[in-house]
Amino acid sequence: MARGGLEVADVFRHFGPAFRDQHGASLSSAQRHAMTAIERCRTAALGGHVEQCGDCGHQRVSFNSCRNRNCPKCQGLARAQWLEDRQAELLDVPYFHVVFTVPAQIEVIAFQNQTVVYDILFRAASETLRTIAADSEHLGAEIGFLAVLHTWGQSLTHHPHLHFLVPGGGIAPDGKSWIACRPRFFLPVEVLSRMFRGLFLRYLEKAFAAGALNFFSEHHHLHEPAAFRRYLTPAWKAEWVVYAKAPFAGPAQVLDYVGRYTHRVAISNDRLVSMDDGKVCFRWKDYRDDNRRKTMTLDAGEFIRRFLIHVLPDGFHRIRYFGFLGNCHRAQKLARCRELLGMAPAAPAADPPADYRDRFEALTGQSLRECPHCHTGIMVVTDCIAPPKVCQPVPDTS
Repeated sequence: MARGGLEVADVFRHFGPAFRDQHGASLSSAQRHAMTAIERCRTAALGGHVEQCGDCGHQRVSFNSCRNRNCPKCQGLARAQWLEDRQAELLDVPYFHVVFTVPAQIEVIAFQNQTVVYDILFRAASETLRTIAADSEHLGAEIGFLAVLHTWGQSLTHHPHLHFLVPGGGIAPDGKSWIACRPRFFLPVEVLSRMFRGLFLRYLEKAFAAGALNFFSEHHHLHEPAAFRRYLTPAWKAEWVVYAKAPFAGPAQVLDYVGRYTHRVAISNDRLVSMDDGKVCFRWKDYRDDNRRKTMTLDAGEFIRRFLIHVLPDGFHRIRYFGFLGNCHRAQKLARCRELLGMAPAAPAADPPADYRDRFEALTGQSLRECPHCHTGIMVVTDCIAPPKVCQPVPDTS
């Protein structure tokens, strides 16, 4: 199949049944649900409606979306709404993008213990930022920031890391002033790296001692305490990667940039090239080769496997907020930040339109009602399409 309109859903629909037959027993409920949702998204299986233009009479059928957070087609409205909500929280200060990455030894443990290790990743990295920022030798202030978990690399391999968006400054300990960071400099990455390494590994060892970690296949021997300690020895000695990028040009650039990270899935549809002879070809960027753009071809089953390892456990929050952006006191703390910075109070948030098409237009400026044929008429719903009924087997109660 040539690229024209090729989607992840096409791969799942074509090769998913065979993949389930071979690997279904090892899939989590979240992975199975994601597969089914993506396969059914915007098809008759979910129902929909028929629209007709009031001017030219053009008709179109629109099927419902699955709204699964792993679906490449269902993140547009969620992303636009999230960015709109964050707009009111922007402060008139430089913003920094900070990335925390774990070494390869930890990636293996994280792969087999996602919930526990990803939580440790959030905890250790956020505690590192807040502790170093509160130190008077560095900034001496309470900072606030958001974090987004990504678990993939460009080739869909497992590569857990956190992206942080951090305002360049914070509230003084007495709460009476704003302390700004140095121009174009946030915090020393060497100090961040070493504290992050120590906190993460200590929390990991506590999880091991509490029996919260599981190991399988060739790593089953790590259940033994001595083997686990030996396995972590290289991680204690390695320099962990913490990267702080230069500050953004302004608030508009902040939102545009961070919006690329918040509602992404492992691979977007526009990176797919072809699906032929049981293989899937896609574009990727090789960061180890001067960021060159290349293509990679995988067996369809391997492509599905790599996609599914980035489906997070049910209920896991991949976007989290810390410091003065913490959920419990965000409004109060942000109001104080604005006051200290001499900014006007944030305008009250308006109630969003009830209809998703009105919300989408309000957030993006793009109309879902405009006729795609004449571009002047308005599409009006003329009929509803109910999803097909699924006959459930009658249980034997004899």
